[in-house]
Amino acid sequence: MLLLPTKLLTKNSRLSRLVVMLALFVTVVLMEFITPTEYVFGYFYTGPILLTNSWFGVGATFIATTSAVFLTIVNLFLPGGEVIKTSIVASRAIAAIALIVTGVLSERLRRSQEAIAVTCAKLESQQELVKLREDFASTLTHDLKTPLLGAIETIKAFQQEKFGPVLPTQQQVLNTMARSHRTSLQIVETLLDVYRNDTEGLKLDLAPVDLTNLAEEAASSLIALAANRRVHLSISYGDSDWRHALWVNGDALQLERVFNNLLVNAINHSPRGARVKIFLEPQASYQVVKILDTGAGIQPEQFPHLFERFYQGHSNRQAKGSGLGLYLSRQIIEAHGGIIRAENRVPTGAMFAFKLPIYPFPSLTA
Repeated sequence: MLLLPTKLLTKNSRLSRLVVMLALFVTVVLMEFITPTEYVFGYFYTGPILLTNSWFGVGATFIATTSAVFLTIVNLFLPGGEVIKTSIVASRAIAAIALIVTGVLSERLRRSQEAIAVTCAKLESQQELVKLREDFASTLTHDLKTPLLGAIETIKAFQQEKFGPVLPTQQQVLNTMARSHRTSLQIVETLLDVYRNDTEGLKLDLAPVDLTNLAEEAASSLIALAANRRVHLSISYGDSDWRHALWVNGDALQLERVFNNLLVNAINHSPRGARVKIFLEPQASYQVVKILDTGAGIQPEQFPHLFERFYQGHSNRQAKGSGLGLYLSRQIIEAHGGIIRAENRVPTGAMFAFKLPIYPFPSLTA
């Protein structure tokens, strides 16, 4: 039942368009045939030809173009009684060629528009698919937090012997389980932050922050991880051995995450006995932080993708991660108006560095 009104509307629409086309043709024909032959109004057929192509397709366009050319040429002889000059013949020949070109190009234009429409539809469907996938991942990671937190609290209760005595060997197993669950929770929270930053933007709580303090706190918190991997972790204060502050206008919590991400990345990709150094360097307009390691370095083809989401790469660098730490670090640094980059060191190792605009009050940079 619903198809009948639709068909009627379509039929009425085509009929209306056909009436418009005939009216336009009749108007141009009248202009052509009631005026002297030297006045060429055939160029006005281009409008009906273009509309015909848009409304009725290639077949109707061919008919419209052929009719327009025929009427333009036949006006040389009808209604008759005038001297046919060479200049008039040339003018009408040019008009006929212009009409033919219009018909051909209008068909190509229609095909191009159809191809563009198909491409736009595909892009829209792909964007919808990406959005659905990201919404699903965001919801899933959010729902994973609750059971992970519950498992961590349960393990903590066992470690505190709230359910009875725990043997030393059992404590080791519980420590391993707790560490594994905390790592999983950290990955889930990082993934949530990445999706939230992509959709809502990164919200910063800006205040004067000393990068030196953040570097020292991050290094202190990762001493155990570095020692477990037999990696020596140290801090260097540029050309001077004296400790100095590096003030920026930043979000301390977010910048701390950058330090942790880059340091964990360097430690995990360093062999036993290697060195990881935090190099702090003040410059005229920026405060520069470099994380240096002596690992296997980075393959040249990986550089364009290092800070992309979920990129892990394939190289001799030992550890594999979630592919989110560097992406999140880039989000944070760029939100602060800074730049983050990576390069290989000579003879071996890699460097991840970022720079942030210096805090604008000179009195606080001393």
